[in-house]
Amino acid sequence: MSEVRIRPRQVLILIIVFLVVLMMVHRNGKRTCQGPEYLQAMFVQADTLPTIYAVTPTYPRPAQKAELTRLSHLFMLMPHLHWIIVEDTNATTPLVTNLLERAGLEKRSTQLNIKTPPEFKLQGKDPNWIKPRGVEQRNLALAWLRNHVDVDRHSIVFFMDDDNSYSTELFEEMGKIERGRVGVWPVGLVGGLMVERPLLSEDGSKVTGFNAAWRPERPFPIDMAAFAISMDLFIRNPQAQFSYEVQRGYQESEILRHLTTRDQLQPLANNCRDVLVWHTRTEKTKLNAEEALLKKGQRSDGGMEV
Repeated sequence: MSEVRIRPRQVLILIIVFLVVLMMVHRNGKRTCQGPEYLQAMFVQADTLPTIYAVTPTYPRPAQKAELTRLSHLFMLMPHLHWIIVEDTNATTPLVTNLLERAGLEKRSTQLNIKTPPEFKLQGKDPNWIKPRGVEQRNLALAWLRNHVDVDRHSIVFFMDDDNSYSTELFEEMGKIERGRVGVWPVGLVGGLMVERPLLSEDGSKVTGFNAAWRPERPFPIDMAAFAISMDLFIRNPQAQFSYEVQRGYQESEILRHLTTRDQLQPLANNCRDVLVWHTRTEKTKLNAEEALLKKGQRSDGGMEV
């Protein structure tokens, strides 16, 4: 009996069809499939859409594979996304390699690695905010992009943390970013607010301010998930990168100050009225029972990748 091989693209088509069925629900008494329609359109137009390079710093921890698996489903649905995963390790790991292969993303991903210097690593019970995170990893990704991206073709860079929650609609909005512009939108559940968002002029064409409650004096008081950048800006501004030498909460302002001004920002997501990304966080995994097993020379995941 001959072996039947299913290609990743066939799997993606099956997923789209399944989503169409799921999304055929009653909304205000009418049946609709608006969500899957724009996803299907992306597959038809994939060769003409700007490539979105999503940069994800990551590091070994119990929930790492779970977080990356969740994100991989977005990439399986969005044919114009390229995933740059940068590991905080001395070498790339089989866990990430295997995950990309199983998701069929080998040709739409780049796996890099660079260690964070020890003096900038979180220690023990340090809170997440006490030291800047992902600086080395994001800067390595920017170096790779400057050396590998086709500068004649419009593309977009998005810094995509592995513990946030993203709607597929967000990436449809990113595709509207113009050359030489930085697109912005609201982010839910961040900065002590239900939503942080840009404030716009009456006609919705200009950003006039932000509603941030935490450190509103920052030049750009927004979250890393609140913007994406036209790649040509990084080519024209080689000095633009992240830095350890900034105050807490200023990483976004540090990168954006080299690339744009408030007046040049491009509002997206229905004039910044739609929330399409949420600053969620996975709680630290409790492994008391596992630690007890390890003291006995045993483990629950022997020979397994979790």
